[in-house]
Amino acid sequence: MTGLGHFGHRQREKAGEFLLNRLHEVGQQGIQVRTLGGNRGNEMKIRRFLHNPAVTPDEMIETALGHTLTLVAGRHILAIQDTTSLRDDGKQKGHYLHPTIAVDADAGTLLGVVSASFLLRTGKKKTHCNTRPFAQKESARWLEATCEAARLAEAGARCVTVVADRECDIYDEFALRPATTELLIRCHHDRVLADGTRLYASTSERTELGRDIVHVPAAPGRAERDAVVALYSRQVSLRRPKRNSAEETAKLPPETTLNYVEVREIGAPPRGKPLHWRLLTTHRVATAADARRIVGFYRRRWIVEQLFRVMKTHGFDIEAVVMEDVMAFENLVAATLIAAVRVLQMVYERDGAASGH
Repeated sequence: MTGLGHFGHRQREKAGEFLLNRLHEVGQQGIQVRTLGGNRGNEMKIRRFLHNPAVTPDEMIETALGHTLTLVAGRHILAIQDTTSLRDDGKQKGHYLHPTIAVDADAGTLLGVVSASFLLRTGKKKTHCNTRPFAQKESARWLEATCEAARLAEAGARCVTVVADRECDIYDEFALRPATTELLIRCHHDRVLADGTRLYASTSERTELGRDIVHVPAAPGRAERDAVVALYSRQVSLRRPKRNSAEETAKLPPETTLNYVEVREIGAPPRGKPLHWRLLTTHRVATAADARRIVGFYRRRWIVEQLFRVMKTHGFDIEAVVMEDVMAFENLVAATLIAAVRVLQMVYERDGAASGH
């Protein structure tokens, strides 16, 4: 079974494969090391594996990526990235996972893990983010994951499009992306354009390209519906934001040209919040068909949300795990991520439907 891979020593390899198998077999009722082991001997095998300094999340993810790379040749791949909370005290302390997964853009098939990193907030006061180089900021993880996604192109993917939500709306992401990756990012900032106008107003006088139907799933206080949306698009040039140092400013081009796609719901329910997406992409968007294609790609971002549900409340319940050792906990999280991907793949195979819709 593909997953945890080779750790140099056969005993560690076997222990890793045993953990992954047990996660598949019993982990979806909530993770407890005692339950995963099944007996005292196997419980100790798992504990030794998780606490072994030679075992790291990076090696687990690298092995999982190796399998993913065998599946991407000739395909358009969506590299979908996001951050999820593992532990958060609601104040300053928190532990977060930032994975990237590979999805077939056309079929919606979940292919596997691309990368994963951890973010640990300890509650200590940090230097204000505006005074730190970009590489030292938490937001750098988005560009780092995009650079990792470029490996999909090296493995023969026909196209690689990085898809992310609003937290990834970072100028450095647009300006410094690898040439072999495209981007599709939901907007968070009403950016200043090169001509001095604002991004959100840029489509106010544009002619509607066409319409599309977007399925809106049920949520607390919201019934599911099929939303009719109007599509607008135009090419925009984003102005470089200010940086505190000339050195940091010099790393970025004065402007970056992208395509802006606005998706506005027509006739939303009286008590419902209208669907309204603002998207920036490096893909060409000149026709209604182009815009519908971009909307379809963005809708597949829901797959990573489904993955988090499997890892958490609707499956492994990784948030409830009590484990003080940070290294061991991150090893367990990496194994759980790999197992959750396989569980979601099996769900899609069982249902016989493309994922993300």
